[in-house]
Amino acid sequence: MDQKSTIPTLFEWAGGMPVFERLTDLFYQKVLKDPILEPVFKHMSPEHQQHVAHFIAEVLGGPEWYSTAEGSHFKMVQKHLARHLTEQHRQRWVSLLLETADEINLPDDPEFRSAFVAYIEWGTRIAVINSHSDELQMNPEEPMPKWGWGVPGGPFLG
Repeated sequence: MDQKSTIPTLFEWAGGMPVFERLTDLFYQKVLKDPILEPVFKHMSPEHQQHVAHFIAEVLGGPEWYSTAEGSHFKMVQKHLARHLTEQHRQRWVSLLLETADEINLPDDPEFRSAFVAYIEWGTRIAVINSHSDELQMNPEEPMPKWGWGVPGGPFLG
């Protein structure tokens, strides 16, 4: 077996779907108490946090639950249209998510966190950009993003 096939996905390294569902459950509890984010999210559906967990998990190499049963990359991006998100919203969202990641002991090795934060930064910046438009200039068949380890190539194993 070559080394590449033994490298876990970011999803696997994090601990699987229960970890992502716990992350988003606790995170959105904070969001609904936050003066900056509560007005943006107060009308979210009861399933919202689970959809976000499944979306992030799929992007990081988890099962294709979001794209096969809950939506698509196009539909996720579409949800941000005309929301007029600000940089302050984005920064607070990222800050609360990373705070929650620390609280639930999401892996904190430099390689995992580098990849995780890179995706969160990329995704939230795309959300802000699209939130200032009323129509989406994107192929509806655009595949889900797939995020990997990046430059480090895998976890640090000491």
